[in-house]
Amino acid sequence: MTGRIPQHFIDELLQRADIVEIVGSRVPLRKAGREYKACCPFHGEKTPSFTVSPTKGFYHCFGCGAHGTALGFLMEYDRVEFVAAVEELAARLGLEVPREGGGQPQSPLAPLYDVLASATNFFEQALRAHPAAIEYLRGRGLDGETARVFRIGYAPPAWDALLGEFPEAQDERARLATAGLIVARDGGGYYDRFRDRIMFPIRDSRGRVIGFGGRVLGAGEPKYLNSPETPVFHKGQELYGLYEARQAERRLTRLLVVEGYMDVVSLAQHGIRDAVATLGTATTPDQVRRLFRVVPEIVFCFDGDRAGRSAAWRALQACLPEVREGRQVRFLFLPDGEDPDSLVRREGAAAFAERAAGSLPLSDYLLDELRRQAGPDSLDARARLAELARPLLALLPPGVYRELLTDRLAEAVGLRRERLTAALGGEPVNAPPPIPERRPRSAGQRPSLVRQAITLLVHRPDLGRDVPVPSGLGNVRSKGTALLVELLQLTRDVPGLTPGALVERFRDRPEGPHLAEILTGQLLVSEAAAARELADSLQRIVAQGRDERLAELVAKAATDGLTTAEKEEFRQLQRAGIADSG
Repeated sequence: MTGRIPQHFIDELLQRADIVEIVGSRVPLRKAGREYKACCPFHGEKTPSFTVSPTKGFYHCFGCGAHGTALGFLMEYDRVEFVAAVEELAARLGLEVPREGGGQPQSPLAPLYDVLASATNFFEQALRAHPAAIEYLRGRGLDGETARVFRIGYAPPAWDALLGEFPEAQDERARLATAGLIVARDGGGYYDRFRDRIMFPIRDSRGRVIGFGGRVLGAGEPKYLNSPETPVFHKGQELYGLYEARQAERRLTRLLVVEGYMDVVSLAQHGIRDAVATLGTATTPDQVRRLFRVVPEIVFCFDGDRAGRSAAWRALQACLPEVREGRQVRFLFLPDGEDPDSLVRREGAAAFAERAAGSLPLSDYLLDELRRQAGPDSLDARARLAELARPLLALLPPGVYRELLTDRLAEAVGLRRERLTAALGGEPVNAPPPIPERRPRSAGQRPSLVRQAITLLVHRPDLGRDVPVPSGLGNVRSKGTALLVELLQLTRDVPGLTPGALVERFRDRPEGPHLAEILTGQLLVSEAAAARELADSLQRIVAQGRDERLAELVAKAATDGLTTAEKEEFRQLQRAGIADSG
């Protein structure tokens, strides 16, 4: 569905969202007084200058100047558009994003979501009507509740079972084909892609079905069949079970990455609800980034055989560009012949959780694997180890983690760190972006009365509801007064706005950067004095505006003369000034 997202919903999101939780799920934060601090994720630094204020609902880096709300952080860190950031934040809070109608055209992707939803319903109903499929799931240890949570279904063996559920219109057939549910025959017509398979719907962050994984019920090939790439389904970006994991646990701290759909479902059956699976492909950088958007720790679970070790090594390389302090990657290798499904059924959830807790940290696995690749310990092997490590270190972002890993590598090679880095051609640093120059206000330069009032309102939107607005403020022509009047009206019309939500309303307006800059500073007025300070500033703005206008009229009277209306305005301004002074 398209259409404008209502402003009131964006306000509600920012009021309900915990910016510390949002930022903290991607950047390690530590408490510092009333705020939280970290090394900035947007430029390389060793001393934390990045702050997050829960009271303002705002983050700011004093090094590079990056700042914004929870939505702005998601856009900048995850590199997504505004709407995607709203949907991500809404999904975290369990909210559906509303849209305003107004005759807006329907999204071209909406019909695909609709046919995928209809197909999911069909497969669920088909499962209930096929005892053999139900018995298969029971034989794998699944109950009806787990099947319901994951919306597991069954594709009947007929070539047109699903096809027959939809109208024969050509546009309907085209939508089914685009969604990857049917396949065109060489001689014309279509047939069902999935037949005689247990169906695992794959859902996006909003819970919409975007594709399927089908596990053959008998002995056919391939054992697993996935939906093809479609406009809504991209295997290298999605993870099976992520939506369900987030629904089961709002504050996930870890995600366990396994290889199969049944592994995810079986672990969930045993109470382990933080498992997800890649979709029949090697772990991709996009998937790693998506995982780290949700949790600070990833545990990869692979078979202990050669194929499992190879998959783990590819996963490690995909993780390196995203590893930094505050993030953890671990590797769990299972006994030969076991997978998570079989192991949790044999050993139970407690034993499986104990195995996960004892999994190898990325640094240990990396060094162990490099030693194995380099061969038995010798001077030649150590030199080869260092050379094998060179491209891997280059993948790591600047920061404490890379420094520590380089120290461990130097110890393994038997060289001092300085000599090792020199031998490798210097520190593999990814150059941080240049820090923009910020021109501070000159010493002794006081902000205007209007800026003072705006600053008070930006930091304390609640003041707008309580402080009386003097008559005549709307007539003042001083720079910024129109914005001040708008802010006063806004804080009255929308009570409860946080400072961040107030600034967010001006994202696409020229005033937005100026308001955001104001919020990055500190309010140098006590809470008790803030209301009095704002009321006084408003009165002085009106008086100053009146004096300036009187001076303009006096100057004009001396040269061109005043019109009748201007003479009346002059008398009213004089009376108002006398009344104020009295």
